[in-house]
Amino acid sequence: MVVVEIEGLFNYAMKGQWREVLEAYENNPQTLEAKITKAEDTVLHIAVYMSQTKFLTTLLENIREDVSLDVLQLQNSKGNTPLHLAAELGNVDICNSVSKRDHKLILCRNFEGETPLFLAAFHGMKDAFFCLHGHLQNKEDYSPCIKSNGDTILHSTISNESFGLALQIIHLYPKLADSLNEDGLSPLHILARKPNCFKSSTGMQFLDCVIYNCLIIYELKEETEDLSNNKGDTQIFNYPMNYGTCIRFLYLLKNMVKVITIGTKDSEKAATSDEENFSSPNLKCEKKSGRKEKKLNRFPPNWEVIIRFLTLMMKGLLVLFGVGASWIEKIQRKKEKHMRAKQVMDELIQRASLYKYDYTGKNSLDLQHDIDNMKRGAIEKRRRVSPILIAAKMGVTEIVEKILDTFHVAIHDVDSDNKNVVLLAIENRQPRVYNLLMKRNLVKESAFRHIDNQGNSALHLAATYKEHRPWRVPGDAMQMQWEYKWYKLVKNSMPPNFYARYNNKGQTAKQVFISTHGELVKEGRKWLAKTSDSYSVVAALVATVAFTTSTSIPGGSNQESGTPLLNGQLAFKVFAVSSLGALCSSVTALVLFLSILTSRYQERDFAMDLPRKLLLGMSSLWTAITSILVSFCAGHFFVIEDGLKSYTYVIYAVTCLPVSFFVLVQLPLYLDLMLAIVRKVPQRTYKVFSH
Repeated sequence: MVVVEIEGLFNYAMKGQWREVLEAYENNPQTLEAKITKAEDTVLHIAVYMSQTKFLTTLLENIREDVSLDVLQLQNSKGNTPLHLAAELGNVDICNSVSKRDHKLILCRNFEGETPLFLAAFHGMKDAFFCLHGHLQNKEDYSPCIKSNGDTILHSTISNESFGLALQIIHLYPKLADSLNEDGLSPLHILARKPNCFKSSTGMQFLDCVIYNCLIIYELKEETEDLSNNKGDTQIFNYPMNYGTCIRFLYLLKNMVKVITIGTKDSEKAATSDEENFSSPNLKCEKKSGRKEKKLNRFPPNWEVIIRFLTLMMKGLLVLFGVGASWIEKIQRKKEKHMRAKQVMDELIQRASLYKYDYTGKNSLDLQHDIDNMKRGAIEKRRRVSPILIAAKMGVTEIVEKILDTFHVAIHDVDSDNKNVVLLAIENRQPRVYNLLMKRNLVKESAFRHIDNQGNSALHLAATYKEHRPWRVPGDAMQMQWEYKWYKLVKNSMPPNFYARYNNKGQTAKQVFISTHGELVKEGRKWLAKTSDSYSVVAALVATVAFTTSTSIPGGSNQESGTPLLNGQLAFKVFAVSSLGALCSSVTALVLFLSILTSRYQERDFAMDLPRKLLLGMSSLWTAITSILVSFCAGHFFVIEDGLKSYTYVIYAVTCLPVSFFVLVQLPLYLDLMLAIVRKVPQRTYKVFSH
């Protein structure tokens, strides 16, 4: 084709002039084969990009079958056919129209070795995936589900956190649950690297936890009944989509009344009928495509509607009290992701063959590419890094517990450094995983004595400090506090006959702790010294003012007896007590801060002594500042005329605002110090670090 014709096709496609494109094809049948963009896209590629379903369908109906097959097999610069693009964009109509032409188009691969079915799953396009899956001739052929590097659609959906689709893939292609890619990683390995998809590794505030626990999420289950063939006489009520909330609310009220008046069995039948009647069209499409929701059996069935109604009321109250609906929806999505991930985990572990005798790493699938073409040593890599080790490192307690319950021998898994699940949990500061392992007596007696290839025991790894900060507290001093507490926790939880040993470098655990924490101790000492120095200056100023105030008597005293003239009045009593309290508190704070400045700053001092002194010093300083303000206001009260005294209360309140602001700014540090002193088990941060 000449350049002028190609440029014309490009302009027609960009402007959406598809009728002109059809006319150009009638004049020159080679029009559809022309590459019209830098990405080597044809007119059909552009039509798919722009969701021109009607144009593409009309075109395919008016050209010969052999011509359409040739055109539909044309690839762009990435090797994608029009069906690849339709699957990637989730255009079900185009996927259906193209697949009907020739089912072999679903098996076409781009330059990355991806089929349209693979791309639909990779991008989480559920409807397009089920459409393409329905057009497959051989459901036992797993080759369309596998990329050239060995990644399967199950690897991809789990990596992209499309857990709902991953569950359906496990049911449709069960052998994928135990498949390996070129790196020797199974889908369970990929899931173990997703700590934020599990509740145990997700940090939430108190109010978030309350809302999280009150929300009800339903489990997904494979559909075994074809609802499209249901020939019952149930009447289907159609209504606009924006009426869905009202209909759902009326449905809850109706079922609650039926539960109270009719009973359990009849109410369940009525609930099923109403669920079909009042379900939205989208829900029915999901049921037909093979997806169903299963309710959690946390309470009796006749309580279900009441609980759901109370949950709805709770959401309304939270919105009224300032908790935004978007916030609730965000927490609900988080809980749904956690539940779906746990369902995928259960399915993968149930179908896994990790610890059978014939464990050779041989792929359970008869793939088109031979296993010998994979990277050398991939199977050995999988042996070294099993899913339970990854989960222990990332802090995914659910996976660790489930694998140990299903495969008891998993406790003996080690990585390339000969570290087992206990050593990895300790090294990566995972308190929840460690507590789980502590509850298992068999684990405690055997795995806790394990050493790595450097001769390091569990205590050595607890004493080793790495670059990132694992603990959920600010400042080097409190990081050091939690590091020492973690070391002592591991040391005290060792088996009774556990003995101190040297590693291959001839170091004990205590020596490792001192050497690796030297820089942290230095930075913590700087922070404490700077903080205490600043606080001590303020405490000295308050002490000076408090001493001056306590020696001056408002109104003077009796020259003969020395008794204050204003003795007995309430304001004078407040002045006397607050001035004395300010003096005592400021002196106490000054002594505590000076004791921190003169401390030896040993490693063990950061565990309790220094934080406790800082906490008490801050408390004393705040008390002193508050007391000095109260004494000033009480003494100043005698200076004001009687007619103006009622107005001075506002001025006194405004005077206290700077102090209140200072206290609020320092409150997070104060609370962190208090919680760190009270807690025995450190609380880990849930930020994901690269490994």
